[in-house]
Amino acid sequence: MWFDSWSDLGRVLAVGASAYLTVVVVLRSSGKRTLAKLNAFDLVVTVALGSTLATILLNSDVSWAEGALALVVLAMLQFLVAWVTVRRPGLRGIVTARPTLLFRDGCAITAALKEQRVTMDEIRQAVRATGSGDLSAIAAVVLESDGSLSVIPAEKVGDWSSLTGIGGAARTDV
Repeated sequence: MWFDSWSDLGRVLAVGASAYLTVVVVLRSSGKRTLAKLNAFDLVVTVALGSTLATILLNSDVSWAEGALALVVLAMLQFLVAWVTVRRPGLRGIVTARPTLLFRDGCAITAALKEQRVTMDEIRQAVRATGSGDLSAIAAVVLESDGSLSVIPAEKVGDWSSLTGIGGAARTDV
């Protein structure tokens, strides 16, 4: 349908403006982490916030107050999970995946590629995106907890300290 009623349009305008302001206030008060895509949990919260806003705008069965409460609950839960995992690192593994070393010193780690369902084509694409054309010049490729691939060229690997805590990434030349 193209048009139902003026009151429906008025509701979308009024509730939309209010919901938008509510999202801005919730996001500003909950901090930058609420919209960060640092891991799968953060991504889910970001998507849920967008879905909740859309529901508030378009579903007349959901009042602005209910939607605002839902936005606040999502932000508070995200804050609580982040707070707990920072203070209790052992619980972090429940919420987020650990980074995985997929490629080291010019060679693929086949078992890690299979386990993480990543192909060599994807590794080559990530390496090309860094401007490198030589796989043997790559010290490491890491599948990060947010699903992105980090590529570290051999000339920039330094002391490997950025790879601390990633299985298989310990320095062997010391």
